[in-house]
Amino acid sequence: MAHYAIGDLQGCYDELQHLLHKIGFNHGVDTLWLVGDIVNRGPKSLECLQFCMRHESSVQTVLGNHDLHLLALMHGYGRLKRSDTLAPILNHPQHTVMRDWLRRQALMLEHPRYLTVHAGLLPQWSSETATALAQEVEHELQSPAVADYFANMYGNTPSGWSPDLSGYERLRLITNVFTRTRVLTLDNQLDYDYKGGYDDIPSDRRAWFDAPGPQYTGRSVIFGHWSALGYYDNGQVIGLDSGALWGGKLTALNLENRLISQVDSLGGLDWKKALR
Repeated sequence: MAHYAIGDLQGCYDELQHLLHKIGFNHGVDTLWLVGDIVNRGPKSLECLQFCMRHESSVQTVLGNHDLHLLALMHGYGRLKRSDTLAPILNHPQHTVMRDWLRRQALMLEHPRYLTVHAGLLPQWSSETATALAQEVEHELQSPAVADYFANMYGNTPSGWSPDLSGYERLRLITNVFTRTRVLTLDNQLDYDYKGGYDDIPSDRRAWFDAPGPQYTGRSVIFGHWSALGYYDNGQVIGLDSGALWGGKLTALNLENRLISQVDSLGGLDWKKALR
């Protein structure tokens, strides 16, 4: 039995199949974690979502910002962007089944040695705190009032965490940390704009995992979302978004020995254009 994690798919279904073949993945024995953003911008979002649903006994995913964007559209909120490739899902006869399956997925997955999130964590959150906060959002996603959550999900405020936050401001900040974080200000406020690489981070910003005094120590954090960072492992955190969508690679991590396997993108978009 092997346990793997794979970086952002974003509709790169063919690359996923090549990678699973390369690692010899066995759905009857092995297990797989996906770091979120299973859909959008790539050519086969529908196929990626159907794959996860078909193999839910061996495949688990956390929700990424693109997955939540799809759910918001399914509940009548947000707007379909020109770069979105979600129409085959939105127009599918079984779209409500897909919607209800997707909103049951987690914001964080736990393993004795690892935590898996889509984007990041705040340094002041312990793993226990992160678990509890993730469950707050998961509860909203599975509640009868889920449409109200999506009506209030979009936005960049607040930018900083306080335990005293309440209501949709609290839920929005928790959601943004788990699904949109790349860099923080020096006082741990979220910077929602920076999308560049690690070496180009401005001096008044730092990667979320470089903030001093992290409380989530004890388990390595697996994450995606930051394609310009590429594959990254500093011992404490492991970034798996190696830009398959953008002409890079799709990466699998073996959780037992931390060895990686990769396949090349079969096409890819121009990520530099996405920063403009």
